Order: sequence, then C-alpha cells, then structure tokens
Amino acid sequence: MEQLGLEGMPRRLYACTPSRLNAWLDCPRRYRMTYLDRPMPSKGPRWAHNSVGSSVHNALAAWWRLPVHERTPEAAGTLLTRGWLTDGFRDEAQSAEWRDRARDMTERYVAGLDPHDEPLGVERTVATRTDRIAVSGRIDRLDARGAELVVVDYKTGRHVLTADDARGSLALAIYAVAASRVLRRPCHRVELHHLPSGEVAAWEHTDESLARHIRRAESIAGEAAEADEAYRARVPKPRRGETPPAAEAPREVEHAPHDDLFPPRPGALCSWCDFARHCPEGQEAAPRKDPWAALPVDVV
Repeated sequence: MEQLGLEGMPRRLYACTPSRLNAWLDCPRRYRMTYLDRPMPSKGPRWAHNSVGSSVHNALAAWWRLPVHERTPEAAGTLLTRGWLTDGFRDEAQSAEWRDRARDMTERYVAGLDPHDEPLGVERTVATRTDRIAVSGRIDRLDARGAELVVVDYKTGRHVLTADDARGSLALAIYAVAASRVLRRPCHRVELHHLPSGEVAAWEHTDESLARHIRRAESIAGEAAEADEAYRARVPKPRRGETPPAAEAPREVEHAPHDDLFPPRPGALCSWCDFARHCPEGQEAAPRKDPWAALPVDVV
C-alpha cells in the first residue's frame, strides 16, 4: 500500500516490527548496523541468557503442540532438555547447571497450566497497518478468555516484572491491536509471565491507551524512515550480480560513518550491545559484560 506524501509524491508504508522500533529508540547506531549495513558488521559472542530464554520459549511452544494427553510437566522438561541451547555459557558445567534450572522453572510453570485450555495461537504472527506503518510481530501465546483475547509474553530474565512493565510495553500493545484486527475480537489485556518467579504482570488497556501506543509507534517509525531514506540515498544497493564488499575484521573505528543520521546513545546498555566492538563511544560508556553475566544468581 502507498500513500501520498508531501507534494503528492508516493510514500511507502514503513514496514517494521516492535524490535526494530525499539532498536531505534535504544540506539540509532545499533539500529543502522542491525537493519541497514550490508554486510552486517560482525557481532560479539552470543549471550547465555538468550540461550536460556530461547530454550524455554521453544519448549513451551512445542508443549502446546503435543496431543492433550501428553501435556505433562515432565514432557515440558524433556522438551527443554532436548532443545537446550549452549551458546554463551562459561563452560559445559555452567550450561548443564542452567539446563537443570531452566527445566525446573519450565516444569513448575506448566504445572499451573490447564492442558485442555487450548490457546488460539502459539508463536502466532500477527500484523496490522495504519496510514503510516505496516507492523508485524510474533506472539508467544494468544489466549481466548470469554469474548476477549489476551496476549501472553514469556519472560526468563533476572528482574521480576510489574504491571508498569506490561502497561508500557510497545510490543505488547502492538500485538494486542494486531491480534484484535486479525481475529476480529477485542483484545485489551496483556500479560508478562515471569517464569523464574512465577509472577504474572498484567495490564488492561483501553482503546485510548492502545491508540496512544500506535501513535507512538508511528512517531518512532517516522524518525527511522527518514533516516533510512537518507542512508539509502548515500549508500545505494549493489547492482544485480555485484558482490558486496567483505565485512572488515573487528577494529576500533576512529569515526563511524553516518553519525549525523544515526548517532550513538552511549549508556549502561552498551555493555550488552552485540556491536560494541565497532563503537568507541559504547566501549567508553560501559565495559563489555561476560556472555553469562545476565544469568540470575538464583532462581526462585
């Protein structure tokens, strides 16, 4: 779909995901390296906490795909073990310890679910459009509770979440709007299920609060789209048949290109940035963390 921009010129909808919008908010330089630079700059080591999160998410998705009579806590634990990801851990012993911890938290969580309460969607992709954006994303779980839909997002991080986290999540609000439009049923409630603690942080949106989130998404997209267009004007796509230049070896960049369009936002998050090796400002702002540094000390 196209819409008319200034002076009647056609303007494409900005295609995005919540992750892309949040990347722009966090750091335009990281956004550029992730979504625009080709070849993509080399990343740092993978993170152990991402391995935990992905392993748990995959196990829960597979659990819901089992026949109802096979949906037991033990089955969830087995799926977790079989699909365990090992990237980012200090050594095999740490990986094995966290595999057991993740299995325990997954089994505890599943023990509180009704295996007969079939979700409307598991790892369900939804999408919607406005006059400015075409946004899509994948929901961990979409429940039907009465006449309403409920967006459920699994979390495995160290911090226990609150209702404010659910209320302020741009991604959850977008999922709610998109799910409602795709399935033609109201969707106002969003939930963060924190598996380590067993807590559920929930928020009941109104039509007005969801509309505010969509306007916020459009505003973010407007900034990013303008920078994207300027970048592409400077760095045209290779011609058909041309091979992009090989990625350079990691080195300290004296002056990163396009900083006028994609300035860095140095801060504490720089410790966790996949592209920290390419960003002197980020290295100065925060030291690089060990790949396993975000693993919680204890799991309740």
